[in-house]
Amino acid sequence: MRLDKIICDPIFTSHLTLLQKSSDDVDDVIIPLNDTIIDRFCLQILPKIHYEIKWLNIESLSMERILCTIDYPNLYGLGLYKIEEETFKRLFIDEITLAHIYKNHIYNLIITIVNNNNNETSMKDFITTIYTLIFNVFTNLRYLNFCSFSYDLSFNEKSSSCFSSTLIELYVNLERFEDCLYLLDGRFNQLRTFYVHIELISCPLIVIDNKKELPNLRCFSLTCDNGTLALYLVHNSTEIFIDGDNLTKNIINHLLRLNKFVFNIRSIIYGLGQSCLSLKEQIDHTFINFINNKIISCVDYFRRMKIGQCHIYSYPYTMRHYRRITNNFLGGLFECVREITLFDECPFEHKFFIRIAQAFPYLKMLSVNNSEPQKYKQYRKSNDDNHNFSIVKYPHLTKLSLVCVHVDYVEQFLDNTKTFISNNISLDVDYCPLRKATHNFTRNKMRINCSKLIELRIDKVINSERFTAYFPNIKNL
Repeated sequence: MRLDKIICDPIFTSHLTLLQKSSDDVDDVIIPLNDTIIDRFCLQILPKIHYEIKWLNIESLSMERILCTIDYPNLYGLGLYKIEEETFKRLFIDEITLAHIYKNHIYNLIITIVNNNNNETSMKDFITTIYTLIFNVFTNLRYLNFCSFSYDLSFNEKSSSCFSSTLIELYVNLERFEDCLYLLDGRFNQLRTFYVHIELISCPLIVIDNKKELPNLRCFSLTCDNGTLALYLVHNSTEIFIDGDNLTKNIINHLLRLNKFVFNIRSIIYGLGQSCLSLKEQIDHTFINFINNKIISCVDYFRRMKIGQCHIYSYPYTMRHYRRITNNFLGGLFECVREITLFDECPFEHKFFIRIAQAFPYLKMLSVNNSEPQKYKQYRKSNDDNHNFSIVKYPHLTKLSLVCVHVDYVEQFLDNTKTFISNNISLDVDYCPLRKATHNFTRNKMRINCSKLIELRIDKVINSERFTAYFPNIKNL
């Protein structure tokens, strides 16, 4: 009688768990129900309540009997614990009826895997295989919690067939940070929530060119076991800059064994007035407790675009690129950097380029974006000995981009009395400012630097002997 009352309770029948959990260990230990209980459920109880069941939590030893006993027309969630590869394949791939039933009906899925194989390679392959099969079987999946207690998930060529246009929420343990990048390469384009635990964050062995946008991602949580965390992030927002308080609350307080935190974060806020933005002094104050790190901050407001930008990073700087440097750049020494971009709504003067050349001694790629004319361009005529107008030197530069710039910056780089560049330079530039800066390709003080160019990318095809003679070493004219 008591059991009859229980099975008639919709709270019991809608979310049914047919296993036991023991919390004596660090992780819950899954214990199967004995055969007598499973027999009774399969023969007497499930046939009475199968229409009411919306979620089933089952374990490997009994899941085949439970799923094959009867159909569950309203089932949308499954918890498969201690799953085995052969059982999974037999139930959801080889069993045509089950595959057809669950292909589109299961929206939520929890899968846990435990080590039942002493062969590490075999076990890792098994974990990856199961993960890949999930998206082939459950084609309407929206929530996935995939957990392995022995080995973390790691990808190879098998990951190429793993994608979903319906998945919204994902929880997963990964072996390497590169695996995280694979999952964020656009294969889950509707993903809103992503919780990932990574065993180790280290220097990647391969370069993953991942530039896919994830416009729906709202929540991203990353945890790691090792004592060092490197975080490189560009954050677009309409509210606040990321600062020391954000990092402490959302990252550092959750990584109790963290010994070293290296970061480079650029926050961008759209559509706010300057008075609504944090000041540099306020940003600096939030890092007062970062006693083991030297933190550099730079805050800019671009009035015409109504965009605020805050760049914070730990020093020494370890990345190979430095984006959107403005006049507020404080200088320093950045020996690792090989590529930079310069942008501002205020003009870049000659002394700014001196500061840039000194800060980035091994610079190879430089891009300038500034439409404002220089204010102190003529000042040099009466101050030839002034340090502000010593020659700027870029001895390692190989690529220079002067697209979307005022003519003054074309002159700045092509005038050899202002800038020294090495041989074999590739230049991207708009035709009109190039023609104007060179006085229609006749100006002698530009010829030395123009002779060092081996590639010229312009927005116009020029068939002119004078033009060709002005760039004698260009190969693509």
